[in-house]
Amino acid sequence: MGTLEEHKAIVRRFVDEIFLGGSSAAVDELIAPDARFHTYPFGDDPRGGMRAAIERVQAGLSDVEFTVNDLVAEGDLVAARLTTAATQTSVFMKLPPTGKRYAIEELHLFRIRDGQVIEHWHQFDQMGMLRQLGVSPGG
Repeated sequence: MGTLEEHKAIVRRFVDEIFLGGSSAAVDELIAPDARFHTYPFGDDPRGGMRAAIERVQAGLSDVEFTVNDLVAEGDLVAARLTTAATQTSVFMKLPPTGKRYAIEELHLFRIRDGQVIEHWHQFDQMGMLRQLGVSPGG
């Protein structure tokens, strides 16, 4: 079992190298083969599911930014509060391209085991994103 600082460093790498960088090598290194992503339907192949998610994001968004605002660790859990910004340049989440930029808050909870993510939960300001993209009432 790693230290709290080691767990936070793994999450920071996850954000930088997987979410932002789209690194397939980092997917293999930082995601356990039996990991569970509770928010996403990755099934029995969490690494393959993450690679597919990266491809969808890279295809639909450009100028992606992730800012880590807070990392809080206790035991084997790390909570991350992020600000995410991107420009929607192609189909994303089944929405036609808008060419608009959004910036939203996200919360992620990671469970770490032996230097890898074994569980992940995600909440984000989907309504705020849709409003900023101009595809929801009030947008």
